[in-house]
Amino acid sequence: MLHQPHGSWRRAQGLTAGLLLVFGLVGCKSLPRVVPDLDRRPPPVRLEGSQGPLSAERSRAILERLRAGGQGSDVLSRHLALEEAIVGSPLTAGNKVDLLEDGPATYKAMLAAIDTAKDHIHLETYILDDDEVGQKFADALIAKQQQGVQVHLIHDSVGTIGTPDEFFKRLTDAGIKVIEFNPINPALARKEWELNERDHRKLLIVDGRIAFLGGINISGVYSSGSLSMGSGSSGKTDGKKSDIDGIPWRDTHVQLQGPVVAEFQKLFLETWAAQKGEAMAARNYYPTPVRAGSDVVRAIGSSPKDSYSLIYATLLSAIASAESTVYLTNAYFAPDPQLLTALEDAARRGVDVKLILPGKTDSWLIFHAGRNYYTQLLKAGVKIYERQGVILHTKTGSVDGVWSTIGSTNLDWRSFLHNYELNAVVLGAEFNAQLQKLFDADLAASKQVTLAEWQRRGLNLRFKEFFARMWEYWL
Repeated sequence: MLHQPHGSWRRAQGLTAGLLLVFGLVGCKSLPRVVPDLDRRPPPVRLEGSQGPLSAERSRAILERLRAGGQGSDVLSRHLALEEAIVGSPLTAGNKVDLLEDGPATYKAMLAAIDTAKDHIHLETYILDDDEVGQKFADALIAKQQQGVQVHLIHDSVGTIGTPDEFFKRLTDAGIKVIEFNPINPALARKEWELNERDHRKLLIVDGRIAFLGGINISGVYSSGSLSMGSGSSGKTDGKKSDIDGIPWRDTHVQLQGPVVAEFQKLFLETWAAQKGEAMAARNYYPTPVRAGSDVVRAIGSSPKDSYSLIYATLLSAIASAESTVYLTNAYFAPDPQLLTALEDAARRGVDVKLILPGKTDSWLIFHAGRNYYTQLLKAGVKIYERQGVILHTKTGSVDGVWSTIGSTNLDWRSFLHNYELNAVVLGAEFNAQLQKLFDADLAASKQVTLAEWQRRGLNLRFKEFFARMWEYWL
């Protein structure tokens, strides 16, 4: 069974039997074995800036500044060397990264950026609901299209299964170019039918100069944020009453400016081409990069077409090379054996490993599949906390106070094997300190799970864990 954020899979319950048959026919992929060479001397790391590759001297100066605020002189070099070898995308300097907490702040910043657009807007999203928030974005995009700004939209077919065709027809009638990613209906497929491959990315690019990404979809469930229980928080996931009505959603996004935006633009254009979208009009998709700040960022995109998930391999390497801390906040936790081993090994060698996971969720299957691993993680010394009072949808991580990641990737098989995902890795202690503040705030609102308490849980919970684990590959 497919697990999809904020209950969208419940919109497709009538398709469940057919989907399971399809899944049985397509076979299973497997995750690669990633073994970082931690003993190898790190090669020199070269950065790119607004004018292209930086000199070795300039690269060293920037890295030394980053190291000065970190945990040690060698930690950052090791992370960078491993990441460089795995991912291959450039590490870019001269960026500005703004952390955005929850829906209201994110939507305000996104709509403000859309309002400034002069050339083009690219939006790629898993969920785009036909509600107050979705209509607000639709109005903003149509207004810009009518002003001569070309808008391209990619929306996932499963994620928008509850969004009526009329919503998208209004966009296309206005001149917006729209692609339905891997349509559920095989008759609408523009290429080979690949139902199980979903576009889980959340990406907005304005004029090739500003990018937004993270975990936030375009939906009214984010209207109130996690800091209040205001009347704007319906919590509705499918247009009907649900058991999570009234509970705010907790999520994280980032706004980026600078040379790294071009890397996210490449990923959008690659997806558009792979989905056989119509030829794009001539626009300034790659404006001359301009230095916007001092943040060092790498763009990482993963897809099922890759030989392995670049985000998965990067995360494993960061955890394997961690020397002091590994702090992960994630909405959907169903780890594969290698990720489990990496977390357990880090804790056993004295690294402070903390996981903030949901205390309440919109998908009980993924919730209990992840809880099935609590015992072995707790025995290894991993500290587990369950966030209270919200629906946790965040996907962030930090290692050793110098390596941070924010994106759409969950810690589950679906994200690592079946989804198109997108993350940003931000290097340096300054941004990490901002992310740490959010982590600390979530930690203060969480309940720690202790081994003694967990071992006393009832048989009903144990049965749910056993049942859910059988489905974890597809969740």
